[in-house]
Amino acid sequence: MPATPHAEHVGSLLRPPELLRARQARERGELSAEELARLEDDAALAAIELQRQAGIEVFTDGEMRRRTWLAGILESLGGVSPVPLPSTEWWRGDGEPVPPEETTWDMVVATGKLSQKANMTAVEAAFLARHAPGPYKITMVSASMGNLLWRPDLSATAYPRPADLLRDLVALRIEEIRGLLAQGVRWIQLDSLAYDFVIDPGFRARVLGPAAPDVGTLLDAAVAIDAQQVRAAKELDPGVTVALHLCRGNNRSAWSATGGYDPVAERLFGEVPVDRFLLEYDSERAGGFEPLRFVPEGTAVVLGLVSSKVPALESQDELRRRIDEAAKYVPMENLAISPQCGFASTERGNLLTVDEERRKLELVVETARMVWG
Repeated sequence: MPATPHAEHVGSLLRPPELLRARQARERGELSAEELARLEDDAALAAIELQRQAGIEVFTDGEMRRRTWLAGILESLGGVSPVPLPSTEWWRGDGEPVPPEETTWDMVVATGKLSQKANMTAVEAAFLARHAPGPYKITMVSASMGNLLWRPDLSATAYPRPADLLRDLVALRIEEIRGLLAQGVRWIQLDSLAYDFVIDPGFRARVLGPAAPDVGTLLDAAVAIDAQQVRAAKELDPGVTVALHLCRGNNRSAWSATGGYDPVAERLFGEVPVDRFLLEYDSERAGGFEPLRFVPEGTAVVLGLVSSKVPALESQDELRRRIDEAAKYVPMENLAISPQCGFASTERGNLLTVDEERRKLELVVETARMVWG
């Protein structure tokens, strides 16, 4: 496994239309679970081949089996009940407005004690172990997103406080990590929007509502939970690569939060001992590179400079200029480049074609080769 791959992508790739149709057929009872699984395997193999052709060094299965990046919460947990998540609470767009029905999905909240009812990452890991032509990583939603699961009117009987729920969710995540390491997984990426609740007060109010904890409590919890998961992984296997990805929302080319890393940088970068931070940096919404001064020596920073939201290709000269700017704060050898987020954080995907997605990945790889050789 390369110690510091300089070209990476976040994880999810566009689902083929036939897979989306098959999921709908399965829901109507017109397709067997075995047939759907075969189509998911086919889509994952195509995703792996796309990455190979583009030159990506660390593979995923494109998250083809997931409905959203939150599958570790929405599809894998017991002890939860569905609640509607109005799209107007979350999503903003820079270009053409996305119809609200395209950005809506059902959320869940805890109504009982949390349990692991499904282990999707174990299925993904087994598949990648058989089929990836090189190193592969497993992406998983961090337990620091657990505040989404707590509502005082529905959750208080099982969990009087959000902290009680978070404690159980962390334990479940650590067990999931333990299982992945036992399967031979050598690279784990935690995904979280928890820091956006600190960075963007508007996002915090829209999503968590009047019951939202204060900023200090949210930051304390996010840092402690992410650090606990990373330390647990490293204690189980000191050689595993652990990464943390942060963005500002990604759904049908829309976004949900805005603001630079300044309010969280010192504690996030200083206290969460990951090997790699994957950070959104494709627009002014992410602020400048100055907060990277808090990144510890030897920690890699993957600059999400290429947008996965729009088909237009970024200028390679501009990408190189921005990498040079970031190198004022992090040594060049510890930098890398990627898209700012996945291409399909939700199964409908961003507003690009597969060919446009491929060209974006090729741009990432070509830029990395020009900068780092």
